[in-house]
Amino acid sequence: MSAALDWPAPCRPARLLLLVLGVLLGACGVNRPLARQALARVAQEQARDLDCARADHCAQASPYVELAERARAASTEAAPVHYVDALEQGNEALLLRLHLIRAARHSIDIQTFIWAEDDAGWLVLDELIRAARRGVKVRILADQLFALDDVDWLARIARTHVNLEFRLYNPTFDEAVTQPVEFAASIVCCFSRFNQRMHNKLFLIDGAIGIAGGRNYENRYFDWDQRFDYRDRELLVAGAQAGAQMQASFDRFWNHPRAVPLTRLNDVNARIMRAAAAAPAPALAAPAGTDMTRIEALRARALDATALAALARRVLQVGTVHYFSDAPGKTARADDPALRALTARIGELLQQARDEVVLETPYLVFSRSARRVFRSLHKRPEPVRVIVSTNSLAATDAFYVYALSYKYKKRYLRRYGFQIHEFKPFPADAAQFVADYDALSGGANRGHYGRYAQTPLKRGGVRLGLHAKSLVIDGSTTIIGSHNFDPRSDDYNTESGFIVSDRALAARVRAAVLLDAAPQNAWVIAPRQRSGMLARLNESIADVSAALPLFDLWPFRYASSFELKPGCVPTPPGTAGFYACHQDVGDFPEVDLPLKTIYTRIVTAFGAGLVGIL
Repeated sequence: MSAALDWPAPCRPARLLLLVLGVLLGACGVNRPLARQALARVAQEQARDLDCARADHCAQASPYVELAERARAASTEAAPVHYVDALEQGNEALLLRLHLIRAARHSIDIQTFIWAEDDAGWLVLDELIRAARRGVKVRILADQLFALDDVDWLARIARTHVNLEFRLYNPTFDEAVTQPVEFAASIVCCFSRFNQRMHNKLFLIDGAIGIAGGRNYENRYFDWDQRFDYRDRELLVAGAQAGAQMQASFDRFWNHPRAVPLTRLNDVNARIMRAAAAAPAPALAAPAGTDMTRIEALRARALDATALAALARRVLQVGTVHYFSDAPGKTARADDPALRALTARIGELLQQARDEVVLETPYLVFSRSARRVFRSLHKRPEPVRVIVSTNSLAATDAFYVYALSYKYKKRYLRRYGFQIHEFKPFPADAAQFVADYDALSGGANRGHYGRYAQTPLKRGGVRLGLHAKSLVIDGSTTIIGSHNFDPRSDDYNTESGFIVSDRALAARVRAAVLLDAAPQNAWVIAPRQRSGMLARLNESIADVSAALPLFDLWPFRYASSFELKPGCVPTPPGTAGFYACHQDVGDFPEVDLPLKTIYTRIVTAFGAGLVGIL
């Protein structure tokens, strides 16, 4: 061994890390000769022929296009008109995407955080390729960290058609796929940039019809996963004013330096140059194990004009709809509200609340500024009622984030006055959901949300977890988007979403959130029923432990999960008869994995400093 590498044993790990970083940073940067070769290859092999010669590019007739045109005709600058619909059911959200892709006449712009190589991810890509081949301009912008990690797929997409372009946001080391060593190196060398992700979700057709909310492109967002599906929500909006805002936001991200074409990524270019010459590029084959039966069934439904017309009749006519989006360079100036448009507007609207805030979020962890707002709402002479629907440990997809929520439950209950309901992994069956929705909405939209009809909900079946991000303020203002109302959404990720002031829409979304919080679908969080000196001593020790920045080791917590007893009428915690009608089911009901509860308590004890990162 050379003297230069013969380090003392204690120094070897640090020197090795520096050596790895040096190699990675030395390799960092676009391989420009390779990029030029790949670009020329792509230009040569991309198909240019079109399947349609009509001016409308053979777009499928659509009631939503008719609604967008009607909204445009009825709108004035002072009094815009939009049509909106809250998309509660995943399978339905996927169906409408297929239909709208086929109805697009000029352009399709998609922005997303996750794009998986599964049935839903492939199906949407395949439909987009078909749209490009009939003459529609298709642009896809996905965050690099959790987008397609199959370089072969990306190389094929790059060569598919001149009308389809795919870019990745904020790639690490100028590559599409981040290897484990590169992931670690990114945290060490350039954490601030690496930690800022594009969390926006936008689906935009012809600059006039858009969908935004929480869904990514993966089976579990569309009720297609066989083990775990998300309970999510989006808003479909048709109209010119909001369409222009969506288009401007997408273009801003698309043209930002962090939005990188595939032919500027070294691993994709290497794969393009290694591939056998083909003109045009080979088709994007479905992944192994794809369920073609359900894919063809959904494609057939996307042609069912009667069914689509029935869906379109659900829309509500509203006035102004605002599409807000943080700037692509959000973290460049942390205190600049112009770069944090959605985050800033949510804070303003919360401060204006007078009576009630109904909040649904998968992760109940708030930033310092959000905590100040909620504390001020609770300290008013007439406190604002805050109802929160969030995940239980049994339902969440991120136990480490739940652990931080678990740490601060007393704060949420006492300082902010929250009514917290934690979603069960196996909520009530679809029939019960429909019946309760009808009751909560006064029967005005009977049968509107049969949202779990495709999901087996028996014990041991498909587990469900909340992923919806929604706010309803004073029964009049609705926010639906990608913002998780947590420190990461406030400070690091870019987020987007709709804000609508309309009581009919607010009533629909409020009813859907309260349904998720209903006793058959969620546990209610309340103080444990204790009294006497030992209870007060335990509470004091727990307060001191929770206040510590680290080492929150006290295991006996202030609050617990409660289940409504059969035959009882639900009442909020703090009201007479609550404990008589509710059974304490413990900290982590339905979690039968001891290691998971241990991990959760470890993160609770030692993870307070990770709030902003997680």
